[in-house]
Amino acid sequence: MSNKDTKKRPRINNPINPYRDNVQGKANEPITVAGLLDQAKRMVGHAYHGLVSDWTLEEIYNRLEENAPRIAIIGGSADHPAHILDIETVSRAALKIWEEGGVPFYFSTPVLCDGTAQSNMGMSYSLQSRNAIAEIVVNQMEAHSYHGAFVIQGCDKQPLGVLSGLALLDRVRRLRGEAPVFASFAPSHVLKGGEIPEGLKKELTDVAERAIQMGEHNIADDIFDALTYILQCSSNTQFQGVLVRAVEQGIIAPEEQKYFEKWLAVNTCDAAGGICAFHGTGNSSRDIMAGLGFVHPTLELLTEPPTTDQLKPAIEALFSIVNRPECSVAELVGANIANAIRIHSSGGGSTNLMMHVVGAMIYAGYEFNLWELEKIHQSHPIPDLFDYSLTEGRDIFALAQQCCSGAIRGMETLFYELVRNGVPMDVDAYTVTGQTWKERLSNTEGLSADGVKDNPIILSRPRRSYSGVDVLQGNFFESAVVKISGMSTHQLNQFDEKISFVLYFENEEDANKQLLNETLLEELQDKKAFPLDHLLQMWKINKPESFQEAVTLNYDELFRRMIKDEILKLAIIISGQGPEAFGMPEMFTPMQHINANRQLKRLATLISDGRYSGVSYGAAIGHMTPEAYNDGGILYLKQGDLLFLRFRSRRIELLDPNEFSEGKLELYQGDLKIERETLGQERKNTLKRRQRTIAASNRLTGCTDAADGVVPLAVKMDADIPYKKNLLSQV
Repeated sequence: MSNKDTKKRPRINNPINPYRDNVQGKANEPITVAGLLDQAKRMVGHAYHGLVSDWTLEEIYNRLEENAPRIAIIGGSADHPAHILDIETVSRAALKIWEEGGVPFYFSTPVLCDGTAQSNMGMSYSLQSRNAIAEIVVNQMEAHSYHGAFVIQGCDKQPLGVLSGLALLDRVRRLRGEAPVFASFAPSHVLKGGEIPEGLKKELTDVAERAIQMGEHNIADDIFDALTYILQCSSNTQFQGVLVRAVEQGIIAPEEQKYFEKWLAVNTCDAAGGICAFHGTGNSSRDIMAGLGFVHPTLELLTEPPTTDQLKPAIEALFSIVNRPECSVAELVGANIANAIRIHSSGGGSTNLMMHVVGAMIYAGYEFNLWELEKIHQSHPIPDLFDYSLTEGRDIFALAQQCCSGAIRGMETLFYELVRNGVPMDVDAYTVTGQTWKERLSNTEGLSADGVKDNPIILSRPRRSYSGVDVLQGNFFESAVVKISGMSTHQLNQFDEKISFVLYFENEEDANKQLLNETLLEELQDKKAFPLDHLLQMWKINKPESFQEAVTLNYDELFRRMIKDEILKLAIIISGQGPEAFGMPEMFTPMQHINANRQLKRLATLISDGRYSGVSYGAAIGHMTPEAYNDGGILYLKQGDLLFLRFRSRRIELLDPNEFSEGKLELYQGDLKIERETLGQERKNTLKRRQRTIAASNRLTGCTDAADGVVPLAVKMDADIPYKKNLLSQV
């Protein structure tokens, strides 16, 4: 490469360049760059016709000396399905970065798979891994003085973890008077869901028929329900719950259960890996990152790893935002936060993101919390424009196919349809393409959702006028979240403005055992777990039109009838799962156990200080603050307490039991912490013993609560920029 060519290459406008002044770095790093490019050329060099391998150690030295853009390609660990093919994308990206005049580097972070970690100790490390990833990214970017990043985006905590680290680094460097940090994210392709082989489907159908013959109609119906799902690791949990119950009832032997679990598992995932096709945290993170403006449209929704031609415009665009403060990582986060929240809400994304988005804003230096997010969410009605279904062939793989065909354009389409439906989107916010949304949407080819005629997922006309995750308040807690978008209007009507009995569990393990207990409801009846007068008043409130029938029934008849007519409601409390107590594991498994029980799911709402990705039939309410470990009201609840579920009013109230016996809906006015002090102390002692089962190095101590994103306290203390103000005016 000639000196003339070199002068045309981009350079970072930064007074600081460690590689100019530190000879050790220029001795060490050229061999890593050359090694990366040599490996890349061997793997995909044939795709670059005429490419000259001019990455001599001398030329790499020259670029480092001249402050050429040093870009870290950040991948994930290959023991996560989303990252098993990273090396292909790394290779193509490295060659293109060099071709554009930059210096490519590569490092990866550990990525914990939430699916693999379900129902074991790994879930107590999952949320902590997000903060750990942010810390790793800052460490590596600072130690090796990288200017920007090209991120291979996986799922779970990796996308927002990497973003948080880059945003924090951007703010810190600019406070030091250095160049802004820039980044682009390339989401891993969507993993195709599996199909249950016909022979296995026939065997499972035979089990259902056997259950019918034995009078276990609920188990049979639940098996038939599970058979309608696109096969995912998540649906395997639903099968597991039903099969465990089938073993308990003698319908199948334990060996048969393991046989079915084995063949469901091996038929679930495509060997090409990718992000699972259900709309959980992985694909909700895909939505959010696109909504924040960090994803080039050619890479957003793919069915296989990106080609060289797909990567080229994304990396060219990345170089176009070098030295542009308005396109720096922290600036894009702040400028696009309302867009991202509205896209997430309209798409009905994962509840987890309520916490991760707040966390990313705080890492980016903004004064932000759950209530600021809720203000954006509630400031204008956000319609439901996302018709996703795992039982009707509308998973995210199908959406990716629609995008790859050119029929629609992913989140650009959803952004466009939100604007057409009157939602105030910020079209003047910049994105990683170097353009504003207005400029990107000026090209209308394939933009309308109407481009998909068969089985559309993104819609132009709303399914209903509201969507998203709501923030709840109550008289025994400060905040919690519920995914209203996951409930049909019929479901919502079944639980909204209804009275519910508390069924209390001190931890997830205890809850899972009982939720798989086929005779749970019968045992509650036999033990007369709830007072007769409370049952009668519950019927009177929950289904007043038939209340006259209730007064003629004895306790057992009343209990059975209230189950049959879905009048009885249970608030299944899983306490002690908060960040400080137990790492805030996701309550996916108990949620799926409820969903796999046709009878229970129509009665139960799940409430926890743990995390959620999705919903159970009767709503999943999580992220409750204060958590039990920190003396939150959830610590002091007990079986038989009465909760008034008011989802549309965004409230849950603890009722006075004596007043309720008299037919009055009066809020509890006492102090549970005083009245149940002994109970609370016993539970806290248990929590402290249980906390020690998590390695001390990885406990979420010294962090904020869920309403403040569960971020390190030092990060929160430095976040002092009002998010509505431009970051550029604050540094």
